[in-house]
Amino acid sequence: MPDSHDPYVRVRGAREHNLKGVDVDVPRDVVAVFTGVSGSGKSSLAFGTIYAEAQRRYFESVTPYARRLIHQVGAPKVAEITGLPPAISLEQRRSAPTSRSSVGTVTNLSNSLRMLFSRAGDYPPGAERLDSDAFSPNTAAGACPRCHGLGRVHRTTEDLLVPDPSLSIREGAIAAWPGAWQGKNLRDILDALGYDLDRPWRELPAGARQWILFTDEQPVVTVHPVRDADRIQRPYQGTYMSARRYVMKTFSDSRSPALRARAERFLTGAACPDCGGSRLRPEALAVTFGGRTIAELAALPLSRLADSLVATGETARVLTDDLRSRIAPVAELGLGYLSLDRATPTLSPGELQRLRLATQLRSGLFGVVYVLDEPSAGLHPADTEALLTVLARLKSAGNSVFVVEHHLDVVRDADWIVDVGPRAGEHGGRVLYSGPVAGLAEVADSATARHLFDDSPPPPRDVRTPRDWLTIGPVTRHNLCEVTATFPLGVLTAVTGVSGSGKSTIVGEITDEPAGVGRLVRVDQRPIGRTPRSNLATYTGLFDVVRKAFATTDAARERRYGAGRFSFNVAGGRCETCQGEGFVSVELLFLPSTYTPCPDCGGARYNPETLQVTYRGRNIAQVLDLTVEDAAEFFADSPAVSRSLGTLLDVGLGHLRLGQPATELSGGEAQRIKLAGELQRGRRGHTLYVLDEPTTGLHPADVEVLMRQLHGLVDAGHTVIVVEHDMSVAACADWVIDMGPGGGEAGGRVVAAGPPQDVAAARESRTAPYLARVLPGGRREASGRR
Repeated sequence: MPDSHDPYVRVRGAREHNLKGVDVDVPRDVVAVFTGVSGSGKSSLAFGTIYAEAQRRYFESVTPYARRLIHQVGAPKVAEITGLPPAISLEQRRSAPTSRSSVGTVTNLSNSLRMLFSRAGDYPPGAERLDSDAFSPNTAAGACPRCHGLGRVHRTTEDLLVPDPSLSIREGAIAAWPGAWQGKNLRDILDALGYDLDRPWRELPAGARQWILFTDEQPVVTVHPVRDADRIQRPYQGTYMSARRYVMKTFSDSRSPALRARAERFLTGAACPDCGGSRLRPEALAVTFGGRTIAELAALPLSRLADSLVATGETARVLTDDLRSRIAPVAELGLGYLSLDRATPTLSPGELQRLRLATQLRSGLFGVVYVLDEPSAGLHPADTEALLTVLARLKSAGNSVFVVEHHLDVVRDADWIVDVGPRAGEHGGRVLYSGPVAGLAEVADSATARHLFDDSPPPPRDVRTPRDWLTIGPVTRHNLCEVTATFPLGVLTAVTGVSGSGKSTIVGEITDEPAGVGRLVRVDQRPIGRTPRSNLATYTGLFDVVRKAFATTDAARERRYGAGRFSFNVAGGRCETCQGEGFVSVELLFLPSTYTPCPDCGGARYNPETLQVTYRGRNIAQVLDLTVEDAAEFFADSPAVSRSLGTLLDVGLGHLRLGQPATELSGGEAQRIKLAGELQRGRRGHTLYVLDEPTTGLHPADVEVLMRQLHGLVDAGHTVIVVEHDMSVAACADWVIDMGPGGGEAGGRVVAAGPPQDVAAARESRTAPYLARVLPGGRREASGRR
């Protein structure tokens, strides 16, 4: 429990990631914003230190059995933290949602709606009253038996499961089966069952093919694995699963988006003929409220759902009042265009975080620290005031709100600011200032201060003239109905509008080969890899050049080591104890598995013989541990390496390590790595670059760096289209297309299009007043409550 006499959370000696023994005091019961350029260490302080220590203390207080069910955060590198209350983290992560996860399940609104139908719904004459579970597609009582509550019937065929029947089972004929050990296990089981693994698939008897692919049986047999030369594998009991059963189970139950997407390749789908896609049993669909079924209400935008909940009895009134009060904070945060049945995987990380934030407003908790990761991400300036109101309500309820944030309006509105820097990586990791916001103006080293207190408008810029036009539409998709948009070519265009207005939808309709464009490149924020084996160096191709450089050393030639020796993904040079992962899993009695650095390689990933080979005094593991900035100096006289590193520096990624796992990168960092990959290629001909909110997660100083690169692409003869909420980006564009005016049903059309000055004067545009503020001659006041 925090010391009631000391109103501060006091951190001493924080050394997480790049933090340099940081000492800082942050008051409780305030909205405190942690700022700094990308990679400065602000998230390491807020999440990696303060939140991680709060979770560690909570974890130590629960029973060993309960610990198995909790996602653990490792103990942070910090000497001491005092005055720390319990903490709740609201990060921008997807938490691996399944196909059954929706807006309704994330917010718990579905539970309230189901209770309304159970207790106050209009039932057919003679029908029994149903329990609330009967209105859920995720329970056995409510799920449509035909589609198992998925809303679609998925089928597969032999042609889909076995695309190349000339292959044998051992050669991988059954493409739908998993790889690695699990696929080998299924083949070994078939072998034990007496099936021929080496005959071409098409030559197997029809009955055998049918059973292998489609049986619902799950026989258990004893498998005698082929003995490897270096280890003994004991016989084990293996359970068979047909290809269809594996694909269906993976698609419906897996928490991995990549596995679900792979399984979907082997399926064909259509709306369930029994439930019509509603996912529910007929008994539940026979119950109505206000003349609508629960499926029809769940499909309405939340703003319309609230208006549709008209109660006639006391029970219904209590339940509808509760539902409307739960919907209100969601709509307040600009998400009223979402429906309860909207699948979670289709939401942006920012939308997901704001849904969780809205849910917390109803929790009634007090005395806790909420740690938020850039809650303004994906939020239009028009909705920022609502966000500020929500943060203030959490504070007024007796909580502390610690926010990692770049949006200057959120920073201005805070009670306290902790500015970390001055730059990224090794050049950051220090607290430059901790105090009331106004005091930051005196800190000369702060990049945040320069943008926060500089009221001078940007200098006027000549608007480029389009060399041609690209017309998209008419488009009818999502909330767009017969919409046509015209994009200028040879210039930089910003597509603006509130959340849900249709920005991404209209830009997504640009085809792969539009007329007048030689090449289309989409640069999104999806991860560059889903495992720690994928990293910055492997994605950019830099690792290939580095491995070849090591292979040319005298030591490598003497030992006959080729470039493959220096890869941690294949046998030979890697540490076989950890298979090149750098860590091993440790099984603990009554406790969850934990990970520890590999005892043989100490996390280096390579075996001792490989690490004995050095290039300019460093082994391969040490080179992978270099930051991009340090590596640029190390490889200064290597043109092939310098070109790749130079483009990474140009997009503001000098703080990342070459071997930094893809799983540690933010969506914005992943997007800029992809952009750097494009920049390092020879850009011949006319290329159209499409970027979706490229400034997400970027400090204003980093936005300047990014925009210089995008303008450089246009100056080189290319076209750039960005979907963006940052008004400074829209202000320096040549053309703006504003969608709206609202979100969902209230949007979906082009409200204004033209140079920024013209759109800023559009009366119907919700973007216009915010754009006008940042244009030359505009008033750059904050949009906050102050």
